[in-house]
Amino acid sequence: MRDLLIVSIVGVMAAMALKRPWIGVMLWTWLSIMSPHRYAWGFAYSAPLAAVAAAATLLGLFLTRERQSPFQGPPMVWFLLLTLAITFSWLLGMDTAGDYEQWNKVMKIYFMTFVAAALLFSKHHIIAFAWVSAGSLAVLGVKGGVFTILTGGNYRTWGPTGSFIQDNNEFALALIMAIPLLHFLQLQVSKAWIRHGISAAMLLCAASALGSHSRGALLAIAAMGAMFWWRSKKKGPIALMIGVVVLALLPMMPEHWWSRMDTIRTYEEDASAMGRINAWIVAFQVAKHHLFGAGMSYQHEILFMLYGVYDQKTLAAHSIYFQILGNHGFLGLFLYLAMWVSAYRMAGWLNRNARGNPETRWAADLGAMAQVCFVGFAVGGAFLSLSYFDLPYNVMVMVVLAKRWVVTRAWEREAPVSFLEYAGLRRSKHQQSGSSAAPAPQASNRTRSVKP
Repeated sequence: MRDLLIVSIVGVMAAMALKRPWIGVMLWTWLSIMSPHRYAWGFAYSAPLAAVAAAATLLGLFLTRERQSPFQGPPMVWFLLLTLAITFSWLLGMDTAGDYEQWNKVMKIYFMTFVAAALLFSKHHIIAFAWVSAGSLAVLGVKGGVFTILTGGNYRTWGPTGSFIQDNNEFALALIMAIPLLHFLQLQVSKAWIRHGISAAMLLCAASALGSHSRGALLAIAAMGAMFWWRSKKKGPIALMIGVVVLALLPMMPEHWWSRMDTIRTYEEDASAMGRINAWIVAFQVAKHHLFGAGMSYQHEILFMLYGVYDQKTLAAHSIYFQILGNHGFLGLFLYLAMWVSAYRMAGWLNRNARGNPETRWAADLGAMAQVCFVGFAVGGAFLSLSYFDLPYNVMVMVVLAKRWVVTRAWEREAPVSFLEYAGLRRSKHQQSGSSAAPAPQASNRTRSVKP
């Protein structure tokens, strides 16, 4: 039953993507982040559903006239340079053939990120992109949060099998990044029951992140909580929600959870923490001796034998910074940091410059919450290997597109139609009355009038 449902959804959305390729972007995002097929038990589990979504989206991209240059701002230019640097690193790396699978996986994600930047342009697009990106994780977070509460935090929460967030640590960081996006969406809805539902989802995502038993996630949620409160317009309710997390969720966590978190203080006595520090030392030495790093992975036994200080056991970087440093060298790390700093600054621009106009206030909300998301990623990522995960790149694209929307005063050109009408899921009132002046949901003339 699950298999048929998932495949049916993919089939319908893929067909819709041929006419409206932006729907294909939403389908790809859902499959990539949530990996719903990994919760099936039959043929859908290993079916190439993401390939179907990508193929339909690309075909729609070639057929549509409603596309733009994906390089709409400095973050996307830095992103292109990073993509090229990663490719050079792979080609000149220690194990080009062995690293191909990882390079191919990363390039698919990066390529579809560029496709998203080329196909999305309207307010409907950007908000739908946020709903799919955050909602995919919210479903998993609600499930994991309920599990954590029912089991008293005695068992860990895990992400979808075979995904970038399969590991408990990466899964927790993804949930933490989803929380500010959920709050952004909460600010855009008027119905009280939806707002309350989103609040519950945010709390359960936080519970699920704590239930992962990830020390990096605990640091990330603390940093994000402080930034969240600072950037929020409604500091009282946000402070109350943070208080609920602290007073309701933390006391229920078991003793072995507290013992594990206590090793943040006494990392010198923790073998796991010292293993990570050793992996960071190896990453630095690899970058020091290899201009483009080791390739798509510096976890080679020979490198740990050469450069390991505390241990010669091969371990993952457990840090986005040292993962990029060891894999792609100092040049790769510079481009990676420049991209995120540029995206953070652009989000700040939105928060400052779009706040005063009622038409653009949603973009200011997005900028503020995107900064919170980036801070959570920066802090949690310091202790987790999640350099290539889709979500932060999706947020970067949202920020770039939102600034473009504000600068070009796109609200003056967009037809006032509902999302369902825009997506072709419901006939517009003009069409129902037989008017020949019905606003076209795609509005291709508006898109072509905007210079890239």
